[in-house]
Amino acid sequence: MNVLPNIAATTYVPATPAEPKFKQPRSGTNTGIVGTGNSGRALAAYLSSEGHDVHILARSHDKLEFLGDESFVNSEGKVSGRFPVASSGCAAKDFAERSEVIFVATVTTAYADIATRLAPVLTDKHVIILFSSKLGGTLLFEQALKNAGAKLPRIIETDALFACRIEEVTNSIGIRGFKQWTLFSSSTQTKTKEDAQFIYRFFPGLSPATNIIQRGLTDFGAVAHASIALANMNLISRKTPFRFYYDGMTEETIRLLESVEGEFRAIAEAYGSELIEMKELLHRYYTCDTTSLYTAMTSVRNYRYILGPETLQHRFLHEDICSTLVPARQLAALAGLKAPILDAIISITSVVTKRDLLAEGRTLESLGLAGMTYKQVVAYVNS
Repeated sequence: MNVLPNIAATTYVPATPAEPKFKQPRSGTNTGIVGTGNSGRALAAYLSSEGHDVHILARSHDKLEFLGDESFVNSEGKVSGRFPVASSGCAAKDFAERSEVIFVATVTTAYADIATRLAPVLTDKHVIILFSSKLGGTLLFEQALKNAGAKLPRIIETDALFACRIEEVTNSIGIRGFKQWTLFSSSTQTKTKEDAQFIYRFFPGLSPATNIIQRGLTDFGAVAHASIALANMNLISRKTPFRFYYDGMTEETIRLLESVEGEFRAIAEAYGSELIEMKELLHRYYTCDTTSLYTAMTSVRNYRYILGPETLQHRFLHEDICSTLVPARQLAALAGLKAPILDAIISITSVVTKRDLLAEGRTLESLGLAGMTYKQVVAYVNS
């Protein structure tokens, strides 16, 4: 039996300034950002630092207090400084009129509500970039706009690119790192090729996915978050501090993660794509030791400082299960595949959180795939 090495205790080390990985000429695009959390603030700082005019849409005015009277976002670490925000508010119409490209940087479980809110003010000239997405986010957003009778803009999805957290003491966003690589996709292969120019305008280092299923399942968080949280549910429930990716790991936990990864891989292959190994994915994100999944996780510097949540009512369980594991399970069933580990994680989490996550999660209907056969879905996403 392989014995996991002990890891010495460590304390949080603030991010050190460095040049972003995705430098490009300043183009001065009018960019909108929906969201004022970690990703939204990091994105605002980065885009403003690159010379783009940034407009922010929030749910309520109290969400905009971090900008101060002079409308600046403060940032530390990989993007360091005080960066102007051109406008901010809660009026969707004003926001849409000022924005050419709109980034949605919120939790993915809010996508349907955001699409409904934006539907009356969007035109087919807008470009929507979902800055996280999970599995089938573009399909869900598109279907929600159709249901609202909206004109359909271009919709593209990628993963959130910043390792960041809000620093309350300094009223700033601490950006500890950038993902050096990830995938992007539109709803079909053809649209992905056509829409690539919009992603490259901001992040030329990204790569097109084979299809939207591959992009959605190329997600280390979806593999790791729920599994590690369930394996450490007693610590979480007792609010016992522990380092999520270090103290939360055992050989048994690694086996659980590898089983989830295996089921993801089978689903991706059933829909015409392949997944790279999660340890290789982490290496492409951050550069790490790929001897094993364990060494990959524990050699990512930023992971050393991430503490476990203090409640099971946390996005590590709710968002990743509802937005990735539930639709993955439905796609597996449509393809005639069994996914017992996904079933178990969804069921156990539903019990311990007292929520019906199957009912709350993305469905084939919400993704616009209801009534389609397996072959029709394969043909559509690869068209």
